[in-house]
Amino acid sequence: MQDFRQSPFVFALGGAAVAFVVGQSLFFLVKAWKRGRTLGMPVSTLRDTVTSSALFTIAPSIAIATTVLALSNALGLALPWIRMNFIGSFTYETTAVTAAADGLGIPGGIGAPITDPTSFSTIAWVMTIGSIFPLVLLPIFLKKIQSKISKAVEKKGNAAWTDLISVAAFIGLIAAFVARAIAGAGEADRAGDGAGVLSVLTLVTAIAAMLLLELLVRRKGWKWAEPFTMPVSMFAAMGAAVLFAQILPEQIAFLEWRG
Repeated sequence: MQDFRQSPFVFALGGAAVAFVVGQSLFFLVKAWKRGRTLGMPVSTLRDTVTSSALFTIAPSIAIATTVLALSNALGLALPWIRMNFIGSFTYETTAVTAAADGLGIPGGIGAPITDPTSFSTIAWVMTIGSIFPLVLLPIFLKKIQSKISKAVEKKGNAAWTDLISVAAFIGLIAAFVARAIAGAGEADRAGDGAGVLSVLTLVTAIAAMLLLELLVRRKGWKWAEPFTMPVSMFAAMGAAVLFAQILPEQIAFLEWRG
């Protein structure tokens, strides 16, 4: 029986999504090029702009590919591929899938294949609706939110409060993933879906890789490498998980205190 997550119809939807995004990008590229020539910009400047813009997309593309791979076991390749063509990030997509799977009582989160079509559809709707709300709410409430933040900053007399609020929100989101790796519950009869030795080693590897890369960027002045730190750390953590699972004794590698 064919896996509905990998059916030709779903991949056709993904192909249509890619065609739309690429077509839209080419349309605006041609329009921008023509406008630049109308304004008298030299061809060399336009070519350099296009080249630098293309190079700038490499690092985000690595993070996108990592997200697709991370979700492929649970949702197949097509749905994450479609999602990441338009909107989304690793932190949002994995959080949405995990929350929806937990709400449906599916063990394992993004580590377990979603084989029930109803559950798969529900998770897809959760991912989609969750990302639609900011697109609708921000144009309406962003100005009011910004004014409130500005007043709070002026009252405190310290502009660093704006950055502090953003950082605190991001740390809170990351803390959820850290807590799951340390204390996330899994099923007793399923290896690798709960917190244990492997999840903690993977977490530690990701943190160590990120700290090392950030240190190199700062010490060496490699500003160009800064966008690559997170995706490289993610790949390092995934590689470490595979490596530890192979080299450690099975009774140690798959030891889980919440599984």
